[in-house]
Amino acid sequence: MYTPEHIEKIGNTIVFLVTNMKKVSKTKLLKLLYILDEISIKKSGLPFLNLEYKVWKFGPVANDIFVELSSSPSFLKDYIERKIDNDNTYVEAKRTFSDDEFSKNEIELMNLVVDKFKDATADELISFTHRQNSPWYNAAKNNLVLELLETEQISSTDIKINMLELVEHDERKKNIYLDYIESYSHNTLSGN
Repeated sequence: MYTPEHIEKIGNTIVFLVTNMKKVSKTKLLKLLYILDEISIKKSGLPFLNLEYKVWKFGPVANDIFVELSSSPSFLKDYIERKIDNDNTYVEAKRTFSDDEFSKNEIELMNLVVDKFKDATADELISFTHRQNSPWYNAAKNNLVLELLETEQISSTDIKINMLELVEHDERKKNIYLDYIESYSHNTLSGN
């Protein structure tokens, strides 16, 4: 599903985050990965990890990463391990961070996210990602599931979050984003 290069980038991103923060829970990590993509797209039009996020009660959630963090890691097994403490799942690094696949701007962006959100709780990050007019909020509202999620009548959906809306107002960034998505889809399909 992911190329070895994509797995390496995801794995090293997680290693960076959990190494530079104290006791990162599964939920907090899922939010931080989304926030990296959101901020990166807003700044440059380019996704950071280009994960697919869905509208869940505690979303946005990259389903594949959620599954990976919910049991013994498989495709990220060389990078992370799960620890259970008082019924909470935490993620720890199994190796040191490698910056091989990161640009200077990406390292700066990861540092920005660590500095801004290192003391935030998982609940605070959920509130941040659920803020009014955020991509999660808009997707939930436009697909008529916002109230169902908020009242806990449902906990997950297959509704994809539209990251394009982050740059729709900026033609240059919008084109960068669309070109990236088209190129990424082509490279994934062709095996490049």
